[in-house]
Amino acid sequence: MPELTHFKDGSPHMVDVSNKPSTTRTATAEAIITLPPEARAALEAGGVGKGDPLMVAQLAGIIGAKQTSALIPLCHPVPLSSVDVLVRLEEAGVIVTATARTSAQTGVEMEALTAVSIASLTVYDMLKAASKGIEITRVRLLEKTGGKSGDYRAQPLPHD
Repeated sequence: MPELTHFKDGSPHMVDVSNKPSTTRTATAEAIITLPPEARAALEAGGVGKGDPLMVAQLAGIIGAKQTSALIPLCHPVPLSSVDVLVRLEEAGVIVTATARTSAQTGVEMEALTAVSIASLTVYDMLKAASKGIEITRVRLLEKTGGKSGDYRAQPLPHD
């Protein structure tokens, strides 16, 4: 079993990355938002009084990625080179994907996962007046590149 790096002698700690080389790293994550018919209808009708939920969610996801170390206690602040967030309506619901990039001593998986989570919560917030039955599901890492642990690619799921 792999060692959990955020625990030392049974206590949580921030991993020391000072001796790790900076390398180019990327991570892509996704979330699926299932919309009840009334929420989907509100979205397809042009959104709600607060503005376009998908556009606002895209911006929220970018902001969320930039705030990851403030939200997740043991994350390092990472100098993000870029964050791309795509929020699109498909048959399965709203699909949110985010890709974070950096050249740093640690990866950006948490930034990509935070981006899709915050974007998804924003969609919920903007459409909750139409339905409280909106579900945020399948938040997952799709792919990461770079770093000591190497590359990772998730197995495709039915909507992929």
